[in-house]
Parts: sequence; C-alpha cells; structure tokens
Amino acid sequence: MTEKRYSKNVWIFLGISVVLMLFSFALVSHHRGAPERIQQQRGALLGTGSSVAERLKPVGEVEIAPAEPQREPVKIAVAATPPGRDGQQVYQSSCAACHDAGIAGAPKLGDKGRWAKHIAKGLDTLYAGAVNGVPGSAMPARGGNPALSDAEVKAAVDYMVAQSK
Repeated sequence: MTEKRYSKNVWIFLGISVVLMLFSFALVSHHRGAPERIQQQRGALLGTGSSVAERLKPVGEVEIAPAEPQREPVKIAVAATPPGRDGQQVYQSSCAACHDAGIAGAPKLGDKGRWAKHIAKGLDTLYAGAVNGVPGSAMPARGGNPALSDAEVKAAVDYMVAQSK
C-alpha cells in the first residue's frame, strides 16, 4: 500500500514539474526579442519630431504674489436716503420696527403716557437722543440707519411727538 502511495506522489510531483517547465518555456519564448521591440518603441517615441525637453516641459507656471498686495481703500456703500423725505416716511422706514411694537422698551407711537415724560425733557434732548443714540438703552444712533441726515431724524422725532401728544 505504501508503494502505491509513493508512486502516486511521484507522479503528482512530475506532473507539477512538467507544468512549471511548460509555463517557463512559454514565458521565455513570448519575451524573446523584447529588447528589440522596446528599442523600436523608444525610437518611435523619440523620432516624432518633438524633443524630449519639449515633451517634458511644464504644463503651466506659478506666479507668487508680492508679500503685501497693493490695496485700494475700502469704500463702504451706505444706502443713500432719498432727499426730501418727511417725518412719516422716515418713521416708516427706520423707526416703526421698534416704536410700533415697543421693542426693548421703546415708547409706542401714540402712547401719550409713555411719551409725556420724554416730551417733558424738551425737543433738543429728544433730537440729541435720536441723532446720537441713548446711552444705557437700546436706542441706536439715527434709529440704526446711518444714512439718515440730522434733518430727517429730527423730522421723524417731530412726527412721533405730534402723534403722541
């Protein structure tokens, strides 16, 4: 029994060896003449009329900007207020958002009780607060619209006072 087993193993070994030798033979015969083919292909590449340096030149160039680019002064565009607006128009465009709803303690338009104490301080005080803002309150300068002129702000104050007397 061991003789059959030994014989079987020998035949397997010989079969594998034959297959490997055939594979090696096929590989060598396939690559025979490869150096000549490689030289022909290189010749075809080099002989196209373009030089190696030309084919290998960079596709693009990088330019590095100077350390401090020259800048133009920044121009802040502020929406210009149309000339000649009356107090009601200014109020509607800039003041109504807070004074219609009483936001952040702003006296509501037409609330005579809340406006009475402000009116008692005088128009000059009201004008100054509207133009420059009121410190310690949510009232911003010019009602938050820096494009308003002093005359337009004063016209809006006059409108609000007239509506609240």
